[in-house]
Amino acid sequence: MIIQINTDHNISETEKMVAYFKTVIADALKHYSEHITRIEVHFSDENGSKGGANDKKCLIEVRIEGKKPTAVTAQANTNEEALNSAIDKMAAMLKTRVGQMKSHH
Repeated sequence: MIIQINTDHNISETEKMVAYFKTVIADALKHYSEHITRIEVHFSDENGSKGGANDKKCLIEVRIEGKKPTAVTAQANTNEEALNSAIDKMAAMLKTRVGQMKSHH
């Protein structure tokens, strides 16, 4: 399972941040890892330097073997909150998708 982290120019990406986010994602979605080939995560700051509430956006795109990519988004006050919210949405979606795949076999 490959995990790729991307940030826009408004977010300063550090190795420590990327490693932390990869660990959080891998741990949260480990139940589905045998079905996932790739996860792409995109962080953006909607307001840039202006600040504001819920201006951090996290988009998670998951590629499941033999299926079209699936994506979810979440917005929050921090990158961590946006990530956790997006992970919750993705886990719910994967539970449904993987369940459907298993019932078709």
